[in-house]
Amino acid sequence: MSSKNYTLNIAHLYPKLLNIYGDRGNVLTIAKRCEWRDIDVTIDEIDLNDTIDIKKYDFYFIGGGQDQQQIAVAKELQKHKASLQDAKDESAVFLAICGGYQLLGHYYQPHNAEKLSGIGLLDAYTVAGDTRFIGNVTASCEYVNPKTLVGFENHSGLTYLQGDTEPLAIVKTGHGNNAKDKTEGAKSKNVFGTYLHGSFLPKNPHFADYLISLALHKRYKEEIQLPPLNDDIEVNAHNALINKKY
Repeated sequence: MSSKNYTLNIAHLYPKLLNIYGDRGNVLTIAKRCEWRDIDVTIDEIDLNDTIDIKKYDFYFIGGGQDQQQIAVAKELQKHKASLQDAKDESAVFLAICGGYQLLGHYYQPHNAEKLSGIGLLDAYTVAGDTRFIGNVTASCEYVNPKTLVGFENHSGLTYLQGDTEPLAIVKTGHGNNAKDKTEGAKSKNVFGTYLHGSFLPKNPHFADYLISLALHKRYKEEIQLPPLNDDIEVNAHNALINKKY
């Protein structure tokens, strides 16, 4: 892998509305881990009424927010539903956190409010629950190494997976999607959703690299081996949170 031979284009969807609990740190993590490997990265912030050029972007990120912000974003996403489905079909990578995760499913039903339509990139739906799940999560993810993900959840939505959408991970500590079936997050093709805030990727550098590899494969149609980085600090942060509840 030679210097400056590769580039990735990232679309950060609606950061002014969905950026709770430092979710922007996930985009910064992808950018820095690429920069340290001499991979050029462009980051475009997509706001309300902006167009989305799916031919340009390899990686899409959408964060979490409150119900009021989700209402505005849910309406906006409907304008791009077909094109973002095409992006998924062309193997673009999506990472969605909490509220953004809910909107990639079929719908989110809040308490005593109008159902918010999602865009169906994940075969999943979310309904508001009566209990707020707050605390650290440790979960097992079979397709990365190490096979552990950690993060911080803070949600009352109950998400249920259907069809060929798989869980991102299986909960060991914490509540996950719904506190019933031990699933956390979702995966369909290269679309990933999770309830893990805090930010998610700085605490899970191995998962960040997994997403970078998928995005590079989408752009260049070949397997590209990422040079290793010195992740001592990141690994220590990750390990310190394993099985920690609060």
